[in-house]
Amino acid sequence: MNHNYLQDLGVKLLCTGLKDINCKLEILSLKNNCITEGGCHVLAAALNSNPSNLTELDLSRNQIGDSGVTEISSLLRNSQTLQILRLSDCSITEEGYKALSSALRSNPSHLIELDLTGNDPGESGVKQLSDLLQDPNYQLKTLRFLGPAADEGCQYVTGIVGKNPLLLRELDLSGHKLGDTGVNQISALLQDKHCTLNTLNLCGCSITEKQCLILTSALKSNPSHLRKLNLSGNELLGDSGVKHLSDLLMNTQFKLEKLHLCGCSITEKQCLILTSALKSNPSHLRELDLSCNELLGDSGVKHLSDLLMNTQFKLEKLDLCGCRFTEKQCLILTSALKSNPSHLRELNLGWNQIKNTGLNHLCDVLKDSRCKLERLRLSDCSITEEGYKALSSALRSNPSHLIELDLTGNDPGESGVKQLSDLLQDPNYQLKTLRFLGPAADEGCQYVTGIVGKNPLLLRELDLSGHKLGDTGVNQISALLQDKHCTLNTLNLCGCSITEKQCLILTSALKSNPSHLRKLNLSGNELLGDSGVKHLSDLLMNTQFKLEKLHLCGCSITEKQCLILTSALKSNPSHLRELDLSCNELLGDSGVKHLSDLLMNTQFKLEKLDLCGCRFTEKQCLILTSALKSNPSHLRELNLGWNQIKNTGLNHLCDVLKDSRCKLERLSLYYCDITDVSSLTQSLTNTKALQFLKELDLRYNKIGDSKQKLIDVLRDSNCKLSL
Repeated sequence: MNHNYLQDLGVKLLCTGLKDINCKLEILSLKNNCITEGGCHVLAAALNSNPSNLTELDLSRNQIGDSGVTEISSLLRNSQTLQILRLSDCSITEEGYKALSSALRSNPSHLIELDLTGNDPGESGVKQLSDLLQDPNYQLKTLRFLGPAADEGCQYVTGIVGKNPLLLRELDLSGHKLGDTGVNQISALLQDKHCTLNTLNLCGCSITEKQCLILTSALKSNPSHLRKLNLSGNELLGDSGVKHLSDLLMNTQFKLEKLHLCGCSITEKQCLILTSALKSNPSHLRELDLSCNELLGDSGVKHLSDLLMNTQFKLEKLDLCGCRFTEKQCLILTSALKSNPSHLRELNLGWNQIKNTGLNHLCDVLKDSRCKLERLRLSDCSITEEGYKALSSALRSNPSHLIELDLTGNDPGESGVKQLSDLLQDPNYQLKTLRFLGPAADEGCQYVTGIVGKNPLLLRELDLSGHKLGDTGVNQISALLQDKHCTLNTLNLCGCSITEKQCLILTSALKSNPSHLRKLNLSGNELLGDSGVKHLSDLLMNTQFKLEKLHLCGCSITEKQCLILTSALKSNPSHLRELDLSCNELLGDSGVKHLSDLLMNTQFKLEKLDLCGCRFTEKQCLILTSALKSNPSHLRELNLGWNQIKNTGLNHLCDVLKDSRCKLERLSLYYCDITDVSSLTQSLTNTKALQFLKELDLRYNKIGDSKQKLIDVLRDSNCKLSL
């Protein structure tokens, strides 16, 4: 009796026959007969009075609504024979689905097929009934929610994600190249009201302009559920794709809260289209990601700023990372935020060259008492120490809200880290997370903190001596050293078993952040080898590397390595003031010669030289002192202890002391096999050397009678003599 326009009155007449005890009707089809809840009431009453034969009932395409379904549900509770019930396109909502579920649970044994295509199940309707399919106590085998096209889309998506999308609230298809066919199938699913997704992730799916039209058309026909849409990484949306998306955003039934368009090549024109749409329907969106769109331009930023000034636009999170923002554009944006600062909670301007000027504009927003910003990301923004100070000052003037600040990849100078780190310790500030370092450097920071018990970003001297770091430790420390937030002046890696490979890693890190280190101690690392010394020498040649003190005691430096090292120092000679090569017994004649050539360089202004225990011979002492005679005015401290220079070597050294330009203050000659100091006494008596000399160490030499005259000469001087 389909399509006969029976209406409720016709159903009432029909029910007269259905009530007859002789009626053995098994199949009743009343599709598309304008039946309402009234007709359902009469029909259910008639069938309940004579329920023993009916096996199939079709009420599809009648506007029976939830009330009508409630009436039919009474039939489900009583019938012992009904196996198939079709209720497609009956204006049933979530309430009706619950009524059906309740009825089936009270009488689970007979119904095997239920068709509800074309209805609106709300948030929980599908779940309510789908649970019955999994329960072995119920006979239900076929539960139809979708038409053929939507069902095909459902199977397609299930094949990708492994789950029925009708039971999901979040659908992640990111990275799948869907193509036209896939987009059409997904769109057929999206436009069905049984699809109640809150989140749709289509990031990196190569969505085209044409496909964007198909998707947005589907969402327009079922707009009420989606709250988050991610179209990031789809660079081919084009003008028309953005236009179709904007038309969707203008739909007042579309209550999107989060929109991600990262890396979509959004242009100035497209930004205007997008922001115009949001202006017309501004009240729902809370999160907008436009990061990595480098073509926004001045006008794009201006359109976005105009939107932010709208008091009805209550955006809480804005991501503009990597948009090639200029200082000028930062001013445009912050001017808008100053006029409407109270809603924004999270702002990402990372990877934009806003510099200190742009940051100063942003600081004006932070100072505003209405500003409630909680998270601010400014990584890799070319901010320097001046900007850190401005940021610290702004936060001190409005301390109550910001809880997370990201400044990774900037250059804090000497005091920037300290300026902001102090805020973490102050209970008046809410700041809980202050991020200076990327993941690798942060891991290195934690590793070092575990060793020394202090945050290395707040240290000027880091002493890791004696720790066997290994490859892992060196890698972690190096990640920390190359970050500009690490401003160490002194690094002590004495006795850490540093290998050639590890030396390459360390020096590469210091090359990338060369400006702060002044003292480096690599003493006691005997495995540096030729390549390790070469990597160190490459670092020393860097004009930005202004090392003043280098300690390489006991590093098994060879003649060849000494040549490599001194050649590097010749090319960048002006900074080093202290060089410790003690306990390197393999320097040899050529090594001492290369060192001496360096000492003759007038630009090389070494003040302290330690060559203790290098097995110096008398000949090598002559080579060294000849160099010092040609450039004696800078050296203040010389240690030649534990070298067999003997009396001859001492005599050569006295030639240096006699030079009026010599200003040596400390001279160590212990264990040098010296027996006669007459020449030393004479050189100190007849020259200006004693005006400068403060310490003279001659211990452990078998000096004869000549030492008394030396004692007499030094008695009234300021020089401390150790014998």
